[in-house]
Amino acid sequence: MSIKVKRARAQPMSRLLDSGGELGSLMRTARLIERAQQHLREHLAGEVREHLYVGGFQDGRLTLITDRAVWLTWLRYEQRRLLQLLHELPGFDAVTSFHFKVRPVHTVKAPRRYVRELPARAANELSSCAADIEDTRLRGALERLASHAEKKP
Repeated sequence: MSIKVKRARAQPMSRLLDSGGELGSLMRTARLIERAQQHLREHLAGEVREHLYVGGFQDGRLTLITDRAVWLTWLRYEQRRLLQLLHELPGFDAVTSFHFKVRPVHTVKAPRRYVRELPARAANELSSCAADIEDTRLRGALERLASHAEKKP
């Protein structure tokens, strides 16, 4: 079985990123969404700024995402003002309404560390056992284990 290279499928980056290509339209949409998010965040109250994200644009509806239902309710009351703010930007005249979503952000919590302590008496027992053992690898392991004991002055 042989693998043949199909040169017809490979396209230069300039063709992919130009206005007629799929990737070009995707990049243009991403830039528009980023500009809408920046503009809205600049004109919103300080508390809600960090909780608002623009999710996408489809069929004249701009998707606004927030992390809590409290901010979603606030955004619903401010719909008219938000539309006026968006219509100030070029390219957003087609926005007629909003689609609101709540997507809670779950922070990643570091797992709890369980620290075990080795009493000095147990360390003494391990050290005495290590002294009686002839196998060097086992003796070294027991001595390393005994060294983990707390040294109390």
